[in-house]
Amino acid sequence: MVGIIGAMDIEVENLILVMSDRKAETISGIVFHSGKIENTDCVVAKCGVGKVAAAVCAQTMILKYATDALINVGVAGGIGKEIHIGDIVVSNGLVQHDMDTTAIGDEKGLISGLNLVTIPASKRLTELVVSTAHNIYGKGVHVGVIATGDQFIGDGEKLKEIAGVFGASACEMEGGSIAQVCYMNHTEFVVIRAISDNANEDAKVDFPAFAAASAHKTTELIQKVLPSM
Repeated sequence: MVGIIGAMDIEVENLILVMSDRKAETISGIVFHSGKIENTDCVVAKCGVGKVAAAVCAQTMILKYATDALINVGVAGGIGKEIHIGDIVVSNGLVQHDMDTTAIGDEKGLISGLNLVTIPASKRLTELVVSTAHNIYGKGVHVGVIATGDQFIGDGEKLKEIAGVFGASACEMEGGSIAQVCYMNHTEFVVIRAISDNANEDAKVDFPAFAAASAHKTTELIQKVLPSM
């Protein structure tokens, strides 16, 4: 069973539409749609925005649906001159840029208990997604660290800080907490993000303009990846 999580309707709606033998169940206010996509057993859910909502969704999928792997899909802000709107960023690791216990001597982003700053994504899934994306799109596919925090980044200075501290290629609001849940449960995961904006002062204009098209690009990619999983 593969779990697929998006924060917003636009990030999962196309996957739910193509699901066969679909059943829906509401747990903790989240609707979980289970069935088959591309003949693969899947459960798909819109978790809502933010780290707590995403963590609740991921843990429920693992416990209730016995998922072997989780995929977080959706949109993100791109970081760096080489990352453009419409590009795909696939995670090789996740950080939580708003995790900060530096006042007691810890490294910025250190996750207490795990003693990690960067949670590694599944190498197998990352390579599978990247190779599939290259076959579909040819260019505009990147592998890198994705930074998560409970903030919509629309500030050039904050963006530079995240880039400088973590070397991230994209920033969003859910992937890092899903990564933490998966790491704690020994579950494979990968995060796939299509760039909807560049997380700078233009983000408030670019995001609504490009979010839907970018989100649908990730769900198209998922449909191509699933048969190989």
